[in-house]
Amino acid sequence: MGFYIQFLHRCRKGEKKKGYPQFKKHCRSVEYKVSGWKLSEDCMKITFTGGFNAGSFSLYCNKETREDLFRLKINRVRVVRRADGYYAQFCFDADRKEQGEYTGNVVGLDLGLKYFTKDQNDNAVIYPQFLRKSERKLKKAQKRLSKKFVKGAKPQSNNYHKARKRLGKTHLKIQRQRQDWAIKQARNVVASNDVVVYEDLKVSNMVKNHHLAKSISDASWYQFTQWLDYYGKIWDKAVVAVSPHYTSQDCSNCGHRAKKSLSTGTHSCPNCGIEICRDTNAAINILKKGMGILGRSWQNSTFGQKESASEEGKHRERTISIIEGKPTIVSGSL
Repeated sequence: MGFYIQFLHRCRKGEKKKGYPQFKKHCRSVEYKVSGWKLSEDCMKITFTGGFNAGSFSLYCNKETREDLFRLKINRVRVVRRADGYYAQFCFDADRKEQGEYTGNVVGLDLGLKYFTKDQNDNAVIYPQFLRKSERKLKKAQKRLSKKFVKGAKPQSNNYHKARKRLGKTHLKIQRQRQDWAIKQARNVVASNDVVVYEDLKVSNMVKNHHLAKSISDASWYQFTQWLDYYGKIWDKAVVAVSPHYTSQDCSNCGHRAKKSLSTGTHSCPNCGIEICRDTNAAINILKKGMGILGRSWQNSTFGQKESASEEGKHRERTISIIEGKPTIVSGSL
């Protein structure tokens, strides 16, 4: 939608290069349910016989994934095209349980741009800003693609398609860097704490601020919180999402509400006189809200194995696919 609005603005201004929006192609994936595909007896190859009718391809995966293909019933198969090749996603029901170590720690996380996360103890994690670091490389690839584009030529030259693939691989690398970062950070947080409380931000509304939209999208908060919930269920640990309303405005010491702008980095309470970092103050309030939902007080809580166990994570079914952290199963070029 943002590209379409920019296109309308360029039309109103009478610019020569309007940049007409193009529809995304619908040939990025093909899904098979029960029929249309067949695995070899050793699960080393997959053959497509349905409408796709592409033939047989070798499967590359690790030993654990291949054992899952032998052992579990596959519900459906999806072939997805990425910038660097074709991938086969296998969906099946599995019960993944891991024995987590219970530490007795609790943490409240305030998500931000200056610091990716900050907890109630003033511990901060800085985000690597993958998109910002790759901007020069992206601009260079986009310029090369633009120079090779010939208006009215159908089809475009081979050099144009090579440049398009290079640009796509650059975007794909940034996407995978974000995902890898989110997985590792979420796993580390859940492994180190028995209770994790974070603010449930409405990212879709926040990106409407065009001054911060790029930084917010690059931070990938939503992906991080999804992995927090995922690992919380696997390790039977409590992961709670709370409303972010007034977490920065309310004083964590006395509860007095003092409005402040986004540029104000220090919380100075006019009621009790406490001075504390704005993000740390918000993290304490977030933790208090989460402990209230769990029916406990933050100051005198003790958490053992039974108390922090999540009932939802004890008995459940899981859909295994590439987006849930399973090793990629990639077929040959189609």
